[in-house]
Amino acid sequence: MSELNEHPLHRSLNRPNLLMGVDRELLLTSAFFSALMIFTVQSWAAAAFGVSLWVLSIYLLRKAAKADPQMRQVYMRFRNYRKFYSARPTAFRKE
Repeated sequence: MSELNEHPLHRSLNRPNLLMGVDRELLLTSAFFSALMIFTVQSWAAAAFGVSLWVLSIYLLRKAAKADPQMRQVYMRFRNYRKFYSARPTAFRKE
């Protein structure tokens, strides 16, 4: 009998893709909308509101990522499901 070879499994292979502790797409989307608010209105009040909006969104998204790093992917897959699946097929089913 031959011995089994052990191969290390690196942590980077199964860690979620997070940026600043937040899902990458959600972080970039919140940064985009905050920058959009700052640069379109162009006032000090809008700049303060945009920065505070971005800091608050990072805080909330970080809490969500800490609970489940793949929450966005699960929600997007959940949206494709129907509300009700019939137990019996209809006459119009595909064969």
